Amino acid sequence: MGGDGNGRVTVLSFTGEFPQRLDGKGRVSIPAQIRRVMDAGDPGRPDGTLPRFTLAYGAHLKGNLRLYTMTEFDKVKTRIEARQDGSDDMRKLAYVYLTQTAEIELDKDGRIVLPARQREKLGIDEGEVVFMGFGSYCELWKAETFAATKGKDIENWLSAAGPDFDPISLLGPLGGG
Repeated sequence: MGGDGNGRVTVLSFTGEFPQRLDGKGRVSIPAQIRRVMDAGDPGRPDGTLPRFTLAYGAHLKGNLRLYTMTEFDKVKTRIEARQDGSDDMRKLAYVYLTQTAEIELDKDGRIVLPARQREKLGIDEGEVVFMGFGSYCELWKAETFAATKGKDIENWLSAAGPDFDPISLLGPLGGG
């Protein structure tokens, strides 16, 4: 969190698209903008330690991994725990969100080592990956997988909507105060 100069508190969120290179040892640099969000989202860590985040990798995430700040993932856990009613759907939800995760710490150079299991899920040993910010979380994709799937879907959506379509119009009129 920070201030905007007018006394209002601002909350950092994941935005932007950042291509990075994953090396043969599974190391990838976390872009500075994403590191700032991770840092702000891990306020309870001991002094002198590096920011941590939660990496979700369940089967429900088709072709990508999802990164949550510690604060945001605590919100997800709290919501899941509050809904535990013993139903099969809730047990499966808990499984894919509470067990198929890993807590990852950045190293002093702002990198992580992506575990082999997660590299396998992305279908990459080394090469280009892309971090995609989605507000409360960030997705990590093998660059060519993103381009061929989600990127192509977005292109098709925009093309079908016509040349005058502005996606922000889906939010309704802007303004007010």
